[in-house]
Amino acid sequence: MSLRSVLTALAICAALPGAAQDVWVLGEIHDNPAHHAEQAAQVEKLQPAAIVFEMLTEDQAARVTPDLRGDAEALAAAIDWDAGGWPDFSMYHPIFTAAPEAEIHGAMVPRAAARAVFDDGLVAAFSGDAARYGLDEDLPADQQAAREALQMQAHCDALPEDMLPGMVGVQRLRDAVLARAVVRAMDETGGPVAVITGNGHARRDWGMPAILARAAPDLDIWVLGQTEADQPLEGDFDIVKSARAPDRPDPCAVFQ
Repeated sequence: MSLRSVLTALAICAALPGAAQDVWVLGEIHDNPAHHAEQAAQVEKLQPAAIVFEMLTEDQAARVTPDLRGDAEALAAAIDWDAGGWPDFSMYHPIFTAAPEAEIHGAMVPRAAARAVFDDGLVAAFSGDAARYGLDEDLPADQQAAREALQMQAHCDALPEDMLPGMVGVQRLRDAVLARAVVRAMDETGGPVAVITGNGHARRDWGMPAILARAAPDLDIWVLGQTEADQPLEGDFDIVKSARAPDRPDPCAVFQ
């Protein structure tokens, strides 16, 4: 093994979470099976008391029962997974079985709440103490502009510009709902808590960890980001791992 390989391995080991962490945020690109395998491996190793899923509403999470947990087909049907538009449940099911005693919590924002951001504003769309999660404050101008640019890029430069502030607001709402779910899971179980979410919500600098650090400053948080083919990953993470990119169609081809 080369010196560079040894140093890389040592750096990764040094960045891996220890027993002191309260919250492990495990990022992903939603349709990459290798990222979900990594999440399942981390959950199996860490054995959290609770797992928070971005992909589940609170109602769906309540339908996850011990007798269903080991049956992927029955569990997917019980939680109506296909209605959510997420990738195939076979990618996510191993996460549910990796820590069979962990409570399951949902943090998906219902469509009605997302629409309410545009109609009624961010504070009104959030159920709870909006100030605790920073939703009553405007973002710094440079961050707002950067986040609007990312939303435009993520939507193939096809969004009307006047939609961009609302799209950023929806992302902030999703971050806050994730953070609120973690706080509840910590209160109910005492932790630790693992969070399954996309890289955009996992980023430390302005995603869910930043909101959680504000809402519950005593929690120790560790964040994994996952990229593909060693591409740089936007945002701050404690460690970034890379996997092969799956074959996928160009999502922007329809606009060309």
